Amino acid sequence: MSPPYQPAYVKPAAGQDPTLADMNDPFTLPPQKLTSIGDLLTAKKITWAWYAGAWDEALAGRGVGTKMPNFQAHHQPFNYMEQFAPDTPARAEHLKDGGLSGVAFLKDVDDGKLPAVSFYKPQGNLNEHPGYADELSGDQHIADIVAHLEKSPQWKDMLVVVTYDENGGFWDHVAPPKADRWGPGNRVPAIIISPYAKMGTVDHTLYDTTSILRFITNRWQLPELPGLKLRDDAMKANGTGTIGDLTGALNLR
Repeated sequence: MSPPYQPAYVKPAAGQDPTLADMNDPFTLPPQKLTSIGDLLTAKKITWAWYAGAWDEALAGRGVGTKMPNFQAHHQPFNYMEQFAPDTPARAEHLKDGGLSGVAFLKDVDDGKLPAVSFYKPQGNLNEHPGYADELSGDQHIADIVAHLEKSPQWKDMLVVVTYDENGGFWDHVAPPKADRWGPGNRVPAIIISPYAKMGTVDHTLYDTTSILRFITNRWQLPELPGLKLRDDAMKANGTGTIGDLTGALNLR
């Protein structure tokens, strides 16, 4: 489904607001009213931002999902939410252009201006997705991003999590645990890079991608998002236990 706001797969309706997708198109998801991790951080006065690679390029109508840079509109979760609609203060403050090949994001990294919680989503041709991207370009991009982060003035206080979607592929020799209809599925890579990381360690704590939100929640003592509780309840109901919050991979003093 296309987000209701540009950049989107669905073009604006003729003669209507150019910042919107056509709300009558069946592929446009109506604006969502869910509480996000961003809302909880804002309420606690914790700075945060979502950096999307090639966001401004996509807004200009270039490379949305077909041609380079293959911007993936459905990979931008906050662009589905009513509180981040065009012309809102929340959108201006928190939804950032990462630039082509991440140059705008890297400038904030190099200048030591990253918010306390920063998400970075590379443009489509750098995200290693099968079918329209390649692994080498994505790996080189990650290595470049990490090299900049390690030289950042903020590095000494930083935790970097590199992870993926797509359920890790179509096959895994370890059966996934049972929870609900949404997973957990097959394993995905998750790499912890930090001065606080347990070096040379493979952590066997049970994690899923909500573990990142769980860590943010615990670090800043935020209210628990309903989705985190639902996942825990599903795991407990199947006798699997709860999902970790990344602290098992860290040396926290």
